[in-house]
Amino acid sequence: MMSWADIFYHPVWVVSTAALLALIVRQKRKGNWDPQSCNVRLNGKTAIVTGANTGIGKFIALDLARRGARVILACRSKERGTAALKEIREVSGNSDVHLYLVDLASLDSVRQFAERILEEEKALHILVNNAGVSGLPREMTKDGLEASFATNHLGPFLLTNLLLDLIKCSAPARIVTVSSVNHRKGKVDFSHFRGENLTYYMDNIYNHTKLHNIICTNELARRLQGTGVTANSVHPGVVRTEVIRHYQFWVRWLFNLTGILFFKSAEEGAVSSIFCAVSEEMEGITGKYIDSDCTLSLPSPLARDVALAVKDFEICERLTSTL
Repeated sequence: MMSWADIFYHPVWVVSTAALLALIVRQKRKGNWDPQSCNVRLNGKTAIVTGANTGIGKFIALDLARRGARVILACRSKERGTAALKEIREVSGNSDVHLYLVDLASLDSVRQFAERILEEEKALHILVNNAGVSGLPREMTKDGLEASFATNHLGPFLLTNLLLDLIKCSAPARIVTVSSVNHRKGKVDFSHFRGENLTYYMDNIYNHTKLHNIICTNELARRLQGTGVTANSVHPGVVRTEVIRHYQFWVRWLFNLTGILFFKSAEEGAVSSIFCAVSEEMEGITGKYIDSDCTLSLPSPLARDVALAVKDFEICERLTSTL
């Protein structure tokens, strides 16, 4: 008769238990909505995805291209952007995918990118503000802005506002901003924009920027009421991407090791953004925060503060218009 120890260490039991655990985790990571089950086509539609050369952004762009959209990859690196462009065209079979260069940390670069879009594009139906960084060392941009805030919030904020008239003329249209559940740890201090009163530890600054993302997206949605343009923010989940590339080696090693089993892949992390950008369920839904399982979720109390949202938006408007 086998003892409990024999059963516990029996290869069949070990393998079956591991397989069951992997299946449970996989299902939990997968979420409630499958892009492949959504038959929405985007022929005749134009979309922009920032940070589309890698990770979540690349899979968002690939999905939109598969649906027949004209897709513009807004990337900082020409080399990596060109590689992504080639891959997306080949995999999707859509040749109407294009690479435009933009550095969101530079307001001049954002303006030049927006000017090109306004000159060359007749419509813009989907804008996905996906690009982001985490763990940057203390660094100031030439505009006098803290680098993480410039890249994650003020650059995308300016880009969205510069393209807003084109988006409104293209209605129905959707604006999707990739935030994070980490916004719940964030704080609002407008001196942060200039690199003041900041603690450079792990993803501390990232958390602040992701909170601003949601606050300003909610105010944008309020301002866009009745225009046919929706604006929502999303949490992609805990995803194995290059966003942590600026962290110390041991942090990246531990994150990636743990992530093999428990974290989402970049393709899985793209799902909530795709859901917001194309699904019929999100038609007309605006000013909401969508969780990683593609369900409506309440963001933090600060993110729901209407008076703070008005103030934040106005400060960001003044700052990005004067630099």
